[in-house]
Amino acid sequence: MFIIFNKQKIYTYFVSIITVVVLFCIAGTLTDKKEAIITSSSNEKYLPIYHVQTEENKVALTMNCAWNADDIDKILKILEENNVKITFFMVGDWIEKYPDAVKKIYDAGHEIGTHSDTHPHVNNLSYEENVEEIEKSNNKIEKITGNRTDLYRTPYGEYNQTVIKAAQDNGYYTIQWNLDTLDYTGLTGEKMWNRIKDKIDSGDIILMHNGTEHTADSLDMLLENIKEKNLEIVKISELIYKDNYTIDVNGMQKTK
Repeated sequence: MFIIFNKQKIYTYFVSIITVVVLFCIAGTLTDKKEAIITSSSNEKYLPIYHVQTEENKVALTMNCAWNADDIDKILKILEENNVKITFFMVGDWIEKYPDAVKKIYDAGHEIGTHSDTHPHVNNLSYEENVEEIEKSNNKIEKITGNRTDLYRTPYGEYNQTVIKAAQDNGYYTIQWNLDTLDYTGLTGEKMWNRIKDKIDSGDIILMHNGTEHTADSLDMLLENIKEKNLEIVKISELIYKDNYTIDVNGMQKTK
């Protein structure tokens, strides 16, 4: 009996040790997998849309609204005469100052996107603060138009992982640009066109601003020149893909 008891005891110890070793191995494997998932997630690159890969001959014209509204009536008249609809990205503070201009733009059939609420340096803000900047401005858009937007353009074109993730998590498409007219520097229409005429192509997103010295008086010429290149001018929502897409390292949005 004594010998049998010891053999059973030794066998029990052996099984216990093997079980502990196996459990440690499983735990280690799960930890490695968890760490790999975390690493993969943290390495995911969030990017805005700079331009779009498309076989259609169309480009999007966008106009940031952050200063005055003195030229809005003239801009809207020129757009109507050319039968063109574009996307206006508005700062919340601008919306509060010029609600009549917002209503005119919306009623004319143009698209409205948010350009933040107070136009801060968003890279310095937390995730929650970035969300607040977007949502506050969108609330102001909704109050005037009755509709919300899912388009967002960051102030100064700044962004980092936090900025884009804050927008993406809350259902917004972050829109940059790949052609800048530099109208805000006081360039004449001719100089603006010379900047982009040899670069412009299907899928491009063009940046302009209202409230500048020459944007309104050069707009008609720019629209005509773009059309002469056999390019249709559309709103952002008519250019970008809303689902089943990827964005490459150059900010090119593509269908999967």
